[in-house]
Amino acid sequence: MSTRALLVRLLALSTSLGLGLVSHATCFSAESPALPPEVAVQRDLAYVTDGHPRQKLDLYLPGADAPLPLVVYIHGGAFRTGDKGDAPPLEYLDQGYALAAINYRLSQHALFPAQIEDCKAAIRWLRANAARYGLDPERFAVGGASAGGHLAAMVGTTGHVPKLDVGEHRDVSSRVQAVVDFFGPTDFLQMDAHRPPNGMVHDGPDSPESELVGGAIQENPDRVARANPITYVTSEAPPFLIVHGEDDPLVPHHQSELLADALRQAGVPVTFYTVAGGGHGGFEDPRVPELTKAFLAENLR
Repeated sequence: MSTRALLVRLLALSTSLGLGLVSHATCFSAESPALPPEVAVQRDLAYVTDGHPRQKLDLYLPGADAPLPLVVYIHGGAFRTGDKGDAPPLEYLDQGYALAAINYRLSQHALFPAQIEDCKAAIRWLRANAARYGLDPERFAVGGASAGGHLAAMVGTTGHVPKLDVGEHRDVSSRVQAVVDFFGPTDFLQMDAHRPPNGMVHDGPDSPESELVGGAIQENPDRVARANPITYVTSEAPPFLIVHGEDDPLVPHHQSELLADALRQAGVPVTFYTVAGGGHGGFEDPRVPELTKAFLAENLR
């Protein structure tokens, strides 16, 4: 089945079942709750001066005492769709976390590494403005699902890579203290070798991964390596929580196995949880929100 045909089929299925396969509201929960009345929201904050329209973020500030730990949410959408308003995990506001939901340039706007450059620019902007918004610059976590999970993992493993910090506030770190990666791809070159029957084909020139790097992935291994979070893993990476559905038809479970193994070999704390029978999000396993809540509390509190 072609990449685009499978995407259309899964989009229809996710809409009918309310799974949010493209919006990836499943980053931390299946649905985001209503916004508590005491939460202050700053929308469309530009993290790049006079930048692209996508280089903006929404900041949610709960009524808890400052300085607040921050969760940075990166939406999914196959690197070519999605928005910061796609059901960010508002449930963590009740637990005293501030939340930043960021947009970034999509693959039709700019090729990789523009996407990770934007994510890191947003984190630097948030850290540079931490005092203004009552944030604790030493307690930042990043999380996302699918494409957002990939970018969250990239943020986590590239804290020591200065060439990806471009633009403003380069005197401020883009490092984070914790990473939540829900079923993000890692080594694009291995995806088709481990895809389930009737799963998405990734080697074609129209796949999300090929469009991200600017050419068919098997013909551009160097570009793919630059977009692989495993390339940058060192012992300096922060703790990771990785969650992946056993039967994911879009991002093979093996992708998270590769990342978890690389992190463990480098001595990085990692919790890797497989959702039995799970697909590409829409998890109903109660362990998923329990693990996420505990992981954030352990690393941000």
